[in-house]
Amino acid sequence: MSYDPSRPARGLLLTPEDKEAPARTRRLNLLGLGERPEPALDAFADHLADLVGAPYAMVNFIGAQRQFFAGLRTPVTGPFTKADGTRPEVGRWLPRDHGFCPHVVVRHRALVLEDVRDYPRFACNPVVDEYGIHSYLGAPLIDSTGKVLGTVCVADVAPRPWGKAGLETIKARAAELAVRIERRADDGFPL
Repeated sequence: MSYDPSRPARGLLLTPEDKEAPARTRRLNLLGLGERPEPALDAFADHLADLVGAPYAMVNFIGAQRQFFAGLRTPVTGPFTKADGTRPEVGRWLPRDHGFCPHVVVRHRALVLEDVRDYPRFACNPVVDEYGIHSYLGAPLIDSTGKVLGTVCVADVAPRPWGKAGLETIKARAAELAVRIERRADDGFPL
């Protein structure tokens, strides 16, 4: 299944409603996150990509209208070529309806998609056709107040059996980063 913006999906809520977005945006602003790249979060994404062997890794903060990758690891050369022969450039911003992180944020739970094309709800997401993403593994960044700030995630252009080990890894890294973010806010230390 391919995403076609001129043909809306019938009966599918592609991107879930996010009633917590205004409160999350306020919390991110208080923490000084979500508007600029963070070198420490880029390093975190690099380490995460290496750890699981994925070409893409992100630390993603999600607002009401868009997503911001404060930590980003992309392959040096694009592993995916579109039908027209071009390679997509991954930037720091994505619309909120692109990708799978908004689902993680609303669910407050990790999401494992070994092959996104196996799930009609996810197969028609724009990142499948635009970036060639075929597998995804993400966990929420939950602070001590219980608020989901964003996600820690990895993605690949090929289907991947992330397995229990992958799920445990992404959840542990998200929990570790949430503690580091709050420690930074409390003590003024860098991430």
